[in-house]
Amino acid sequence: MLSAEARDNLTSEAPIATIEPLQLSLAPTLLAPPLTSAANDLGPACPVPQRRIVLREAAKRTLDIAGAAMLLVLFAPLMAVIALLIARDGGPVLYAHRRVGRDGASFGCLKFRSMVVDADLRLAELLERDPVARAEWETTRKLRRDPRVTAVGRFLRASSLDELPQLINVLKGEMSLVGPRPVQQSELNAFYGAAASYYRAVRPGLTGPWQVSGRNDTSYADRVALDVRYVAEASLLDDIRILLRTPFAVLRRRGAY
Repeated sequence: MLSAEARDNLTSEAPIATIEPLQLSLAPTLLAPPLTSAANDLGPACPVPQRRIVLREAAKRTLDIAGAAMLLVLFAPLMAVIALLIARDGGPVLYAHRRVGRDGASFGCLKFRSMVVDADLRLAELLERDPVARAEWETTRKLRRDPRVTAVGRFLRASSLDELPQLINVLKGEMSLVGPRPVQQSELNAFYGAAASYYRAVRPGLTGPWQVSGRNDTSYADRVALDVRYVAEASLLDDIRILLRTPFAVLRRRGAY
């Protein structure tokens, strides 16, 4: 039985210690953030497909260096003759056009000059006065009957010989023997959308799925789809298959202009 003093203590207003209920956090475990390209002047951040394994990257780069070096030696005499033919009109032999490379880096994509010296001015004048040519250019970024192309340049384009100097880009690590066709930043912005992340995930190629699939006879949407499929699924064996198909595609001249 409690004493009077104990009962007084129980009824007093002194605070009684309480035990707070255990607070359990049910927040989900943080997952690793998806691989993305940083938002920058090249465009907003967007998902990037996972990089190829290190072994495949090393094998692909080895193939690029060995193949480009061998082809440069093989085609050196032909390239010298082409350079002499182009130099006859007094303009530069090579033309470096700014293209987007791996991780969005800009580089000078080398070609034998196939156009007149004032090609940009002539294009602007043509597109201003010819709505049919303007529509074709806006759709494909190509002109089937391009008045800027020289006589020598027409042959070089049809035979793809104008792209031989890109072997130097391959040796420098700016391009690969096989990959998406190198594009300008304006093309990447206008036509690729979210697929631009796939393009920027690899080096552009001297040849690729577009070049062996009809080139300019395919739509630009098909071209983007081919690039995405290549980056997502291609293997070193696929690269070798594309390389072996390229000479036949060049000889057929399908879509080459």
